[in-house]
Amino acid sequence: MPTSDRELVAHLSRRAGFGANPDELDTYVDMSYEDLVEDFLDTEGANHIPDDLIFRRHVDLHTMQGHNAAYWAYRMISTDKPFEEKMALFWHGVFATAENKLNNLGSLNNQIDMFRRHGLGRYDDLLIELSKDPAMVIWLDNHTNHKESINENYGREILELFSMGVGNYTEDDIKECARAFTGWTVKNGEYLSMMAVKDSIWPYGRIQWHHEYRDYDQIAKKSSFLVSKVDSMDRM
Repeated sequence: MPTSDRELVAHLSRRAGFGANPDELDTYVDMSYEDLVEDFLDTEGANHIPDDLIFRRHVDLHTMQGHNAAYWAYRMISTDKPFEEKMALFWHGVFATAENKLNNLGSLNNQIDMFRRHGLGRYDDLLIELSKDPAMVIWLDNHTNHKESINENYGREILELFSMGVGNYTEDDIKECARAFTGWTVKNGEYLSMMAVKDSIWPYGRIQWHHEYRDYDQIAKKSSFLVSKVDSMDRM
């Protein structure tokens, strides 16, 4: 086999995955480059060791502080569809969250799973899922964005960092964006936050956050920003 072909597929496996061992490279060089690219892009039916099999022999640590990264790394190396994990890692770098503020690793893991499901789809759909994602809701304080007390943090970040970019929106756009996302919060967040402060985060940090739409906390006057998208969400 030409050395150049092996080098090419090795490069592809590093960029679209996490590298390949010699046996995998032998398999790849026997495929056409176009078929190999399609194989990497096809993430349907990704196989990895099921969690329940792992937890039969190992303590479930993926919701414990400091261990969820190791849990994800193991999944990266054990899957047969590494591009899915590579894209999840890419989006995690773009939409960064961390346990030091969230204190809820179950929701962090759920966010990574959301990136797996939507990371290869339409970007606007991904932003909608991100806006409902509990880890992001807490990370950028949208749970404190109420119709009587607007918090513009998420509205500003989604425009500046996640979509339009600096110079392509106005301060009025930020205000309208924040208004559009009032009522997008997490279930029982007030109770769990209070218990975390009073009694430390454990075991409450293992109770996963869930998205909740509160129509009574949504600004009644329709926002001029994203209103068609918000109205089409069936008030989720």
